Amino acid sequence: MRVTAVSSDRGPVLLKLARASLREALGEMPAAVSTEDWLREHGACFVTLTQYGKLRGCIGTLEAHRPLIEDVRANARAAALHDPRFAPLAPYELTHTRIEVSLLSDMEPVVCEDQADLCAQLRPHLDGVALRYGALRGTFLPQVWQHLPEPEDFVRELKHKAGLAPGFWSDEIKVYRYSVTKWREIEASLH
Repeated sequence: MRVTAVSSDRGPVLLKLARASLREALGEMPAAVSTEDWLREHGACFVTLTQYGKLRGCIGTLEAHRPLIEDVRANARAAALHDPRFAPLAPYELTHTRIEVSLLSDMEPVVCEDQADLCAQLRPHLDGVALRYGALRGTFLPQVWQHLPEPEDFVRELKHKAGLAPGFWSDEIKVYRYSVTKWREIEASLH
C-alpha cells in the first residue's frame, strides 16, 4: 500500500524521524519517534540537508518500494554519509544542519518530441523531473527551479547531472514528472 493522503501534520513526524536517523548514524542516542500506521505505507521521499542555506547532502527515492518510515531513515543516513558530492557529515555539524523532507507523488511520463517540446510542457516550480537514458539518470526536485527558473536551463543542467551533453537528444530519453509535499525544519527545532 502506498501513502495516498498527505496532511500537514505529517511533516513534523517525518522531520523528527529524519533527525533521529541522523543522530543514530552519527553515534548519538536518537529521540523516540512516532510509529503511526501511515508510516508503514509505501512512500518515496528525498531528504535534503543544508547548512547556512547551502546544500550539504541530498539523497532520495523516486518510486515507492518500501515503507515510508524505512525510506526516510535510509535516505537521511545516505544524505549525511553517502552523498558522493560531500564528505560524510561529522557529529559536530549536526547542530547547524537543517533537514528538509520531500514526499514524492507517483511519477507521470512526459511524452515529448524533443528538448524544446519538453521545455514547453514543464511547469516551473511545480514539477520535479526525472530523466533516464539507458543507464544514465538524473532528477531535480521542484525546489531546483529556485536556482534554475528557465526551463531550458533546468533541462540542460538536468542532462548534465545525468551525464549527458547539453545538446544531446534521443527518442530513447525517458522523462517523468512528479510533485512533492515538503517540510523543512526551522532553526528552533534543530536541537
